[in-house]
Amino acid sequence: MKMRTYLVEDNPTIRDNLISTLEELAPVQSVGSCETEDEGTEWLTHHEGQWDLAIVDLFLKQGSGLRILQACRERSPLQKIVVFSNYATREMRMRCAELGVDAVFDKSTEIDCLLAYCLTQSRKLETAANDDSRNSLDSRLQSA
Repeated sequence: MKMRTYLVEDNPTIRDNLISTLEELAPVQSVGSCETEDEGTEWLTHHEGQWDLAIVDLFLKQGSGLRILQACRERSPLQKIVVFSNYATREMRMRCAELGVDAVFDKSTEIDCLLAYCLTQSRKLETAANDDSRNSLDSRLQSA
């Protein structure tokens, strides 16, 4: 199952390359992207049922990825937010964990880890969708 993915990244080259890499090598479908805190917060909080994965950089053209993470703390358990940053220090990883981030990946060394994460989460999402379908079918059969 393809994960509907939203990317917050202010570098157009990185943004375009990451989208094409993820769509080619992982079960990911881009549903949008932006380069500022305000745009990211607005889209992610007003399109709650339209994304499965958000990939957020910490340092943006305007604002901070940390405030996007804060704004998205209350989300469905099936929606995942990860940080993809050049600033993936131990302290920043701890700060991100405090904000409810599901994973942090270093841009320079952990692209393979991000791809593996996408594969794993896609499988989990597919399992959850199959379970929901089975439960719905069971409910309909019991009420018939």
